[in-house]
Amino acid sequence: MIDKTTRQTILKQPRPEPPFRSEPLLGSWYTEAEMEALNRVVRESNDWRGDGFGFICQEITDFEAAFARYVGVEHAVSITSAGAGLDMAVMCLDLKPGDEVIVPAINFKAAAHSVIGQGGKVVWCDVDPRTLCADPADFERRITPRTRAIIATHMNGLSADMDALEAVAARHGGIKVIGDGARACGGGYKGTKIGKRGWMNIFSFHTQKLMTTLGEGGMVVTGDPELGARLRQLRQWGLGQRWGTNFKMTKVQAAVGIVQLARLPEMLAPRLALAQERNRLLAGVPELTLPYTPEGYEHTFYLYTLLAPKAWAGAKRDRLMQIIDGEYGVGCVVANPPCYLSDPFLGSQTPPNERLPLSEELGARLFCVSIHPLMTPAQNAYICAAIIEAVERVKAE
Repeated sequence: MIDKTTRQTILKQPRPEPPFRSEPLLGSWYTEAEMEALNRVVRESNDWRGDGFGFICQEITDFEAAFARYVGVEHAVSITSAGAGLDMAVMCLDLKPGDEVIVPAINFKAAAHSVIGQGGKVVWCDVDPRTLCADPADFERRITPRTRAIIATHMNGLSADMDALEAVAARHGGIKVIGDGARACGGGYKGTKIGKRGWMNIFSFHTQKLMTTLGEGGMVVTGDPELGARLRQLRQWGLGQRWGTNFKMTKVQAAVGIVQLARLPEMLAPRLALAQERNRLLAGVPELTLPYTPEGYEHTFYLYTLLAPKAWAGAKRDRLMQIIDGEYGVGCVVANPPCYLSDPFLGSQTPPNERLPLSEELGARLFCVSIHPLMTPAQNAYICAAIIEAVERVKAE
């Protein structure tokens, strides 16, 4: 932990201007290599007699092949967004009226919206308080004869416990395990990349994410050849075989994605170093529970997530964030409260008896503090000093 004298010296420097965003709007960063790829594709496509920007062009197939190799699967299908990928995943379940899909309550709302959009019923489950990923024991408790799948979010950069989730699914007749890796591209689980395990996994290349493709984009990966074929059909008007729609990525996005994927290890390394140093600087602050990484997992730290004490849940946690952000210019975000509390529509679909007290308590305690791989060690130390100073202020109030 940073001692008081050092902390006060650090905080004498001017607050950052502009303030650090809670989630920087470029989650990775672009170099001349991305610019050159973008310019090359635009120049090559600027001929009305040629193929233009095409449809499933060479850049797209090259990007998909490279991503499949990186994750260690046979099939990667590029798409417009992770939200589209979640829609496709639930479409592939062929839900019937009354069918259920289990979704962790501590989550972004997209997975639940995809289930409801396909006529399914969302069944909320609790998360492991240490990892904020789906709790396998609670997953098993929520299973009924109508359960078709779980959408296991790899939360804030950390893999869900795929061994345990897949074991539970197998015990109950082969329930599908779908991984939501929107925040975890490049992370690892017991010697494999996130995306290798599960029926399929969905990744996001949104502008805030760990690698990006000009604002939006995503990838669905699977080791199942029949599922891979169906995903390609869904992505491009059915390819004459079934109903489909248009979820195709563009040529320019794929060209940038190829470069970003090649650079992903170099973009993740400083993010991990910042998080590890942050853990060291915040160690010993009893009011903070630091991020937990189980043995054999590789955390990407898409978000740096802290837990305030139970006694601070709600108003005191909010006050802590207010000081960190408002007085020190360090953005904070709650990622995420239970979906049925943060999204009024999902709240309207959740009866009182289906609410989860544990998830609600965790949602009132957790907060995420700005992190980006281009932050300097001095900026990281400033952020840690601001966090500790805010804790001391809240304790004294």
